[in-house]
Amino acid sequence: MSLRVLIAVTHLLGAGHLTRAAAIGRALAAAGHEVTLVSGGRPTAILSEGGFRLVQLPPVQARVGEFTTLRDADGREIGADYLAGRRDLLLATLRESAPDILVTELFPFGRRVLASEFMALLEAAHALRPRPLVVSSVRDILAAPSGPEKLARTHDLLARLYDAVLVHGDPALAPLEASWPARGGIGAPILYTGYVDTEPRGTASPPATDEILVSGGSSAAGLPLYRAALAAARLMPDRPWRILVGRGISEADNAALDRDRPDNVRLEPARPDFRELMAASALFVGQAGYNTVLDLLAARPRAVLVPFEQGNETEQRLRAKMLAEKGIAIVLPEAELNGDSLARAVRAALTRPRPDDIGITRDGAGRTAEILARLAQGESPAG
Repeated sequence: MSLRVLIAVTHLLGAGHLTRAAAIGRALAAAGHEVTLVSGGRPTAILSEGGFRLVQLPPVQARVGEFTTLRDADGREIGADYLAGRRDLLLATLRESAPDILVTELFPFGRRVLASEFMALLEAAHALRPRPLVVSSVRDILAAPSGPEKLARTHDLLARLYDAVLVHGDPALAPLEASWPARGGIGAPILYTGYVDTEPRGTASPPATDEILVSGGSSAAGLPLYRAALAAARLMPDRPWRILVGRGISEADNAALDRDRPDNVRLEPARPDFRELMAASALFVGQAGYNTVLDLLAARPRAVLVPFEQGNETEQRLRAKMLAEKGIAIVLPEAELNGDSLARAVRAALTRPRPDDIGITRDGAGRTAEILARLAQGESPAG
């Protein structure tokens, strides 16, 4: 049975949310379903291929630590007319695609700054006949609600407007209740899919190197880590370092990093063979975003994680803590990050053995496609 699926996603800083949504879209398309992915963040090469129809809304983004202020692709603050244009295109896409399944990525657990357009989408979807199955798609770890009113509102929306919540994680590592108050129920069934990995079939085993590999993800949030890595590399001149700079770093900051680079550091843009570089490295230094952790679980290098915590973010800190408890990495809090502390953490991590495979499920894209098909046919997703 072929289904029509509409996925609505907006990434505001890095591309992790979009990467996950696109992987799910590809898996659904590969299973024979007709997929429309509506992206509300900045256009990116992640969407250049995949077998689904792409609808690009007028893009919005946020700056590090300023997640409640929306800006256009050129960094200008947007107004009501800009948001109305997004909403109108989103609703037109819903009417045109007439989906059997509507997937909202992160909402209503997050993206509250875009609540008006998500609510318009949900209300319009519930007015369709037949009504589509409505599902929320979330990562393994969520930002906890700031108070009981937001928690109650989220659970009320789930109870009234959603048929299920798909958690793209493995409860053996990160059960939802570790980050979200879920023990008493959340208003809709919780279904774990496993982690959504873009390369679930494993990693090649390239020759080992003595290199320290550093990556700060795709956004500007990695800049403090790059600066600290340059300082740490200067304290470890006998060890080669490779720093992969994300596309969110400006040309001016890139040039400044290059000017400050000691001779034992190679500075490069992000590379498609990142996971292979990680597997070959003596040690990896990075943040603890969703996709980075999947790379870690697959490549299994020694690792030092510096979780992103600006703007009261707690997601990466919690994920890094869980990985440390499993023996996957040493954690260096972002507030303590400098060249000296990073060099100490790297030296300590280099004395540890490479971690073992901890058996975390990483086939979440295909599993999501299977679960959605079963839900749409009224079957148990585990049936």
